[in-house]
Amino acid sequence: MKPRDLWCFLVAAVYILVRLGFVVESARLGDGGVKVQVPRSRKTLEAYATLLYGDEFLLGVRVLGKSIRDTGTTRDMVALVSDGVSPYAVQLLQADGWIVEHIGLLANPNQKRPKRFWGVYTKLKIFNMTNYKKVVYLDADTVVLRSIDDLFQCRKFCANLKHSERLNSGVMVVEPSESVFKDMMAKVTTLPSYTGGDQGFLNSYYGDFPNARLFEPNLSADELKSRPEPSMERLSTLYNADVGLYMLANKWMVDGSELRVVHYTLGPLKPWDWWTAWLLKPVDLWQGFRVKLEGSLPGTEGGNDPHKQLIVRILFVLPLLVALFYGRRFLIQVPVQQGLLCNWSFCGYVRQLYYKYKSGSSLPIYSTVGVTSSVSTNQQYANGLGGVSNAHKLPPYLGVLSIFVSFLSVAVSVGVAAFLVPRQVMPWTGIMLAYEWSFFLFMIIFGKYLDVVNAWGKASASGTYAGGSSDSSEYDSGKGHQRHTSSCDAATFYSGVGMAVLAILIPSLPFIFGVTALFLRLALMIGGGLVLVSFMTYASEHLAIRSFLKGREDRNLLNSTYLCCGF
Repeated sequence: MKPRDLWCFLVAAVYILVRLGFVVESARLGDGGVKVQVPRSRKTLEAYATLLYGDEFLLGVRVLGKSIRDTGTTRDMVALVSDGVSPYAVQLLQADGWIVEHIGLLANPNQKRPKRFWGVYTKLKIFNMTNYKKVVYLDADTVVLRSIDDLFQCRKFCANLKHSERLNSGVMVVEPSESVFKDMMAKVTTLPSYTGGDQGFLNSYYGDFPNARLFEPNLSADELKSRPEPSMERLSTLYNADVGLYMLANKWMVDGSELRVVHYTLGPLKPWDWWTAWLLKPVDLWQGFRVKLEGSLPGTEGGNDPHKQLIVRILFVLPLLVALFYGRRFLIQVPVQQGLLCNWSFCGYVRQLYYKYKSGSSLPIYSTVGVTSSVSTNQQYANGLGGVSNAHKLPPYLGVLSIFVSFLSVAVSVGVAAFLVPRQVMPWTGIMLAYEWSFFLFMIIFGKYLDVVNAWGKASASGTYAGGSSDSSEYDSGKGHQRHTSSCDAATFYSGVGMAVLAILIPSLPFIFGVTALFLRLALMIGGGLVLVSFMTYASEHLAIRSFLKGREDRNLLNSTYLCCGF
């Protein structure tokens, strides 16, 4: 098979695989042999409830439901959903066993509030769920580790008291009352909210809550009768373990084996975002329930989103496809018997030096660049081409410019990769796609910059280096081993490999050394990042100067692609 035929075959194979994946996905979404459950109606007088404003928190509600069901409870699970929730999400929640109730949003009366708090006052509607005698409310970013049916023994109102003597509204026990709800609605515009949301309002409404007695579920019936019925009770931290507090001390403030509910309260760091699993160890608990999610609808097992599965596959295949497309010239030009690996490795570089030496040309001094500053590097290159002084021809700002472009390329690559990768994929899928796209985009951007530097070197030589020795055919005498103008040599190859290895190794250091504390993890990664920055500073300057000098040497050659980068 000819190289061009091989290339066409690869393209066709990838295209067929993508199309086949689309057909299979469509078939699965059609019926898939999965029986969709009929929407449930109320069966008990007590219920677990949560609130969903939009599809962004859908996976959180699904995992919460799974954790509740795994406790063996027989209580209803009610999801209060607003108009922002899609019909597909409603269908999926019903298939998971949730009773879905549609509600209208309550406007937030506070002008000064975080943008994400626009609809949080809607949570107050749980106080109006009068078709139930008792409701245990759980935020969508919580997970239940053990049975919490004992919470239904709470009286009028129960919540957990956090730091600064404030109640947290992420886990509450409510005895619904129409009169209480109406009273709240009458006071939403007058009572202050220190958070700008529902939690601040509830702290004002239940102003004496810090003095409430502790909820004790193990009291006997006689003891309960002997005490006056409280209007409020405080829940133990076991029922609302704050991940934020865990990260400060790297341990739970209570016995971890007795935890009932874990609450992921670190603002934008939600457990369903793939990157949080690499930062917060308690996310492992949440992921453990996610992987056990059943496929209530086709393609939803393990918390997958069937509408994004094809996108993930395309994101995985596309960089490989583009790399093959731009690397086809390498497959066509390089003889098969030479071996692909040998042309990209140290032996290929040694062979190039051998034929250069055999042809009688001097070995290039720029092949021995050391780790120096841009000033000392320029001095090192001062007599690098045929013994002709070139210090005045090497731009003094080339090193600084290359370092700037290198770090700009990294920033753009990582930013675009973070934007492209779906947030709620599995952690390993997310990090693999993020690395693939970051490396891919960096090779494109910085590779094209090296192309420009190479052309810059050729342009600078057009009128000043006419008397230099001709190297355009120096490898022609080496049994057909014609030299390419690209910088695909050992230095370029190993520089790229070095940056890739460091970029993968540094985020892995906390796992290699078993570090679980958030701040120690960050410190370890910052220290490793400084090593990566130092290496990139040297490598970017080193490769740019090599490209400039190669462009000057090979000014009469046409091919100036960079095969190591695939472009």
